[in-house]
Amino acid sequence: MLKIPSHQVAGHQAGDGMLGPLVDDSGRFYKPLQSDARGSQEVAFYTSFSSNTRIPDHIRRFFPIFYGTQLLEASDGSGLLPHLVLQDLAFNFVHPSVMDVKIGSRTWNPLASEDYIQKCLKKDRETTSLPLGFRIAGFQIYENKESGFWKPDRKLVMGFTVDDVRSVLRKFVSSNPCSDSDPDCSFASIVYGGSTGILAQLLELKAWFEDQTTLHFYSCSVIMMYEKEAALEGRTSGAEVKLVDFAHVAEGKGVIDHNFLGGLCSLIKLVSEILTSPDECPIKGGLREPE
Repeated sequence: MLKIPSHQVAGHQAGDGMLGPLVDDSGRFYKPLQSDARGSQEVAFYTSFSSNTRIPDHIRRFFPIFYGTQLLEASDGSGLLPHLVLQDLAFNFVHPSVMDVKIGSRTWNPLASEDYIQKCLKKDRETTSLPLGFRIAGFQIYENKESGFWKPDRKLVMGFTVDDVRSVLRKFVSSNPCSDSDPDCSFASIVYGGSTGILAQLLELKAWFEDQTTLHFYSCSVIMMYEKEAALEGRTSGAEVKLVDFAHVAEGKGVIDHNFLGGLCSLIKLVSEILTSPDECPIKGGLREPE
């Protein structure tokens, strides 16, 4: 039985006659192939990457498992469409807090069309992609059983300033994400910190990107997830980092991917600052939806 993903925070979303991904009850995620070159490029990436023996196992775990492609009835009712069949990253979570961070000050492949490059340039200039080297594309933070998730509108997220990003990274690991008071960062040490926390995983990725020169990842996202309820009960938070969206991957040709690496280092810096100074909030008050 296919259904709309409950915990998707960015990208094209199914529902109301719109084309978007679907999930099943066995832990698989079905992403419709984009009709232009991006669809075939993403299939080519997954096919090549899944069989590339030079990718170390500790790095491969950051990428969704690839199960091939399948013709499925599209979510918009347009008929059969080919879909990527991938691992559903949220499958083992109950109430996951999720953040999608698009990495890179440049989100366009140099071989893209001029129109597409200009479209991406506009977004990069109007968001934090240029000043920070990354932008938050979407997120949800689980509050409690009564309030459910805080999941701001995409327009609000796209308008984030650098200070907003700093604040949201703190709210992401706080018990009071929607409060007007300063984020308490009460989950920072167990979600961002520790030998298996998000910071350690980001540093592991950084070490690989400092070395690999085979691929350049344009418009790729880092997904950060954890389970607040598990952390509250004293169990592991299940903090995970994954990479998604590979329609714009290009050949590295022996050159380090400085665009991705720079954005990743910037994200690492902000997360590290939260662990070092959890009480220093860059802005006062909460981020509100527009009236």
